[in-house]
Amino acid sequence: MGNKNKTISFRVSQEKFETLRGIAEERDISLSAVFRDYVDLLVAHDGQVEVVPEHEISESTEGSDSESFPPKVEVPKSFVREHERLELEAEHLREQLEEHKRYVTKLRQELDEYDQEDVVHLDELDGEQSEEDSPYRIGNDFEDSQF
Repeated sequence: MGNKNKTISFRVSQEKFETLRGIAEERDISLSAVFRDYVDLLVAHDGQVEVVPEHEISESTEGSDSESFPPKVEVPKSFVREHERLELEAEHLREQLEEHKRYVTKLRQELDEYDQEDVVHLDELDGEQSEEDSPYRIGNDFEDSQF
């Protein structure tokens, strides 16, 4: 199926539409691009996006230097190392899988190259038994053996 774009439509008031058009003109992009940017941002942050006017952003960041955007989180080195180890292991497993696939393909090609006459079926051998080939008996035959 692939990667198909979908269309989303919704209604806004005339006033909000004009505001959005103004934003698009200010940024020198199409109105559709404004919505695509917003949707991309929304998806990237798992729906945790709040639309705030610019003047409110500048006021809120001036008062608190401790909070920066985007928020930063410290991750323990052990977590990073474990993640890197798992990535390496996954890469190694992918390589092994590719090697196995190549080997199986090679075996199938070799099998296809052999003539069917070279293949011996065990069922066919059972039917070709001659008189001199007597079936084997397992166990002791007390008449022939002497103690």
